[in-house]
Amino acid sequence: MFSVVPNPPKDAADSWRKHIGYIIFEHDTPASKAFDVGLLVAILLSILNVMLESVASLQPQFGGLIAGVEWGLTVIFTAEYVLRIYAARERMRYVFSFLGLVDLVSIAPTYLSLFVPGSQALSTVRALRLLRVFRVLKLVKFLREAEELTTALRHSARKIIVFLGAVMTMTIIMGSFMYLIEGQENGFTSIPRSVYWAVVTMTTVGYGDIAPHTVPGQMIATIVMVLGYGIIAVPTGIVSADLVRSRQKQTRLCTDCGSTTHDKDANFCKHCGTGLGRV
Repeated sequence: MFSVVPNPPKDAADSWRKHIGYIIFEHDTPASKAFDVGLLVAILLSILNVMLESVASLQPQFGGLIAGVEWGLTVIFTAEYVLRIYAARERMRYVFSFLGLVDLVSIAPTYLSLFVPGSQALSTVRALRLLRVFRVLKLVKFLREAEELTTALRHSARKIIVFLGAVMTMTIIMGSFMYLIEGQENGFTSIPRSVYWAVVTMTTVGYGDIAPHTVPGQMIATIVMVLGYGIIAVPTGIVSADLVRSRQKQTRLCTDCGSTTHDKDANFCKHCGTGLGRV
């Protein structure tokens, strides 16, 4: 995705940069495969280490070892991040890309823990780096499916926002009714708390910490429960419809940027301008 400079190397520095880029960004050579596998193992080890750090019973005996492993892995990930910036063809594009931001955020919590104790627990965000396993294992079809889903969600965003606005309005109204009907003596001490009950009930979660005791309140609760089942189905239908439409368009793959959002008669990628091969 972020390959090295395609021009022939002009000096030893360019040659070294190109060599590092092939190892880091490509997945076809033995060295690059070994790098990818080693990186995935380090990520899994780091996640396990962060989880073990939260176990209080292990701290007296293994606290120092766990902290040492965490800092060692953080140094490795930091060096890897610097090398990715160094070898990337478009450095700013990599830095502000999704995987580039994940790489940065994955090393930040450990350094942040020097100023905010306990923030190293956020290092579990490194699990997002496991997304690279799809490219490493050549699971390109999964990446295409993920792009289809992302496209469908993006196209559905406005509809879902309008729908969520309607749901929010409904929960406020229902919560206000329950506050007036049930009152403080039945646990509905305020409108915000009553709205909380409406959200919990409408989403079919049902914690049970607040429950109506009067007949009118129970009737409203029944209405909210029934509405909840219908509300759950609406976003699914919206996304499904856009997903079907998206699949009807996603028929051509750009070998340069990986985008598949092209019409059937497209000859060039609408994102980067690269010519599209015939299917």
